[in-house]
Amino acid sequence: MRFRSRNYINSWGRFFWFAAFIVSTFVLFNGFSYSNFRFLFGERFEPVLKFARKTPTANAIVSGEHPVTRILSVRETVLLPDQVILFLKYPRSARLFTKEELDCVYLSAKNTSPVPRLKQSPARVDTEQLGEQIVRCPSGPRGLLITVGLKSNGVIPAGPTHHWESLAYEALVDNDNTTVIFVKGLNLRPERVSNASRFECVYGEDFSRLKLVLRSEVLSIAQEIVRCRTPLIVLNSQQKLNTSVKVSVRIKGGGTLPSIARLGLLSDSGCDALPTRKPHETCICTMARNQARFLKEWVMYHALIGVQRWYIYDNNSDDDTDQVIESLFNAGYNISRHIWPWVKTQEGGFSHCALRAKGSCEWIGFIDVDEFLHLPSGLFLHDVISNLTSTTTSFGNISIGEIRVSCYSFGPSGLKWIPKQGVMVGYTCRLVVPERHKSIVKPEALNSTLINIVHHFHLRDDFRFIDVDRRMMVVNHYKYQVWEVFKQKFYRRVATYVADWKDEQNVGSKDRAPGLGTRAVEPVDWSSRFCEVTDTGLKDRVLQNFANPENSLLPWQTTTNKKQELGL
Repeated sequence: MRFRSRNYINSWGRFFWFAAFIVSTFVLFNGFSYSNFRFLFGERFEPVLKFARKTPTANAIVSGEHPVTRILSVRETVLLPDQVILFLKYPRSARLFTKEELDCVYLSAKNTSPVPRLKQSPARVDTEQLGEQIVRCPSGPRGLLITVGLKSNGVIPAGPTHHWESLAYEALVDNDNTTVIFVKGLNLRPERVSNASRFECVYGEDFSRLKLVLRSEVLSIAQEIVRCRTPLIVLNSQQKLNTSVKVSVRIKGGGTLPSIARLGLLSDSGCDALPTRKPHETCICTMARNQARFLKEWVMYHALIGVQRWYIYDNNSDDDTDQVIESLFNAGYNISRHIWPWVKTQEGGFSHCALRAKGSCEWIGFIDVDEFLHLPSGLFLHDVISNLTSTTTSFGNISIGEIRVSCYSFGPSGLKWIPKQGVMVGYTCRLVVPERHKSIVKPEALNSTLINIVHHFHLRDDFRFIDVDRRMMVVNHYKYQVWEVFKQKFYRRVATYVADWKDEQNVGSKDRAPGLGTRAVEPVDWSSRFCEVTDTGLKDRVLQNFANPENSLLPWQTTTNKKQELGL
């Protein structure tokens, strides 16, 4: 599928830029209105699109006793299955409040009394970007509004509240200037392209009044990702006027999805759609929840075999994940944490990550924190990838866009406690037959629909995938660890189309632990399960190549300094 590039947009003459300046001025100060007008790309304009105006202050905090100084507002509230996410908006110059200064406040929805019915401490407070915070609150009793308040002074009025089951929750402008929207609630079939003509994208603030929004053509729609043509006036407002418009998806003849998605630009991508040389040869992206104690080993090991960049999508962790990532970053690792509170959206998160990595990474692997790339040849990862992609020449001009790597699933290996030297040294017994695969992809090779089922993506027609010989590269998946670790899987699975461990669905699926059932009760023989063959290949390589010869300690047992680890 072909999209208009930025060069196309920039090819308009001086007359257009004069007109765009006039229109943009109205957008900022008065909104704008058109009637029966067909815009540059053919989308239908309806009168009056109003962008959110940025004000220096937000709604006043209210108190049962007296009003207090204007400080912040609740921009949006999302009700997740087991918690509530509140997005706070501060004035630019305001200090952000800490978790210790805030309360989750539960108000009666039946009257306007500001007196709280219940107060609880937030589960977590994260800074999303300048002037914005994400507050995670426990779910309250039914029928109560949820907001936040200051322990010292007042309660903030509740913001618009949305149910997670039906919501547009993220949106980005891709390098080709199309809009990519991440949605929940359309109930489209997995791994199938749906009929785009049934939908349209809408831009504005009040989606309940169609005359106040701008509509645009949907170019593709699949699973939970919608790609549409971005109206030129929206691009101009994003790039030149620094305004952010809300976007959603409308079913023609039906309703519009509620939305908290404000259009964002790619922050980790180059300006060119196809840069001549990217900063990183190999990158890794993962989605993790409460993996702080394993991240250090995972990042350090993969740095030693050649990974240069890590994208961590934090899926509601309440451990020290953020502190571990910060310490790794301060030690010289190019690692970033992206707050991703959306439940059972691993496919969407990986697609979001692929968009961000497009301008920075030649290749990016999508693996979990309990999965480690093992290279039996001893080569660096970029050398293995180069050998695989340069020697496959029998397919004419079709390039390699995806490398599929088999996964070996390791069991508890007789252990009852978390191994002190790390998972690679501790777990050495696995199942004989590999289970599925994980992928390393070229971001620009991905199909524009961004369809993926965690294990692999759909590719453009001019790219193909290859399966890697397990003697060259394999994934050691430490899937069935000691019970203390494994039981956390019962909290919730992250993949969209995979049943949770506690659900009475597909109990015999390969995605589950065979014979375990749906209850988090440790079997008597757990430590000896899933052990069919001893495999010490990765353990031996780690101890031989990475252990300190003076004290036999491994890098993740001693330091987070990358230069020391690499011997520089």
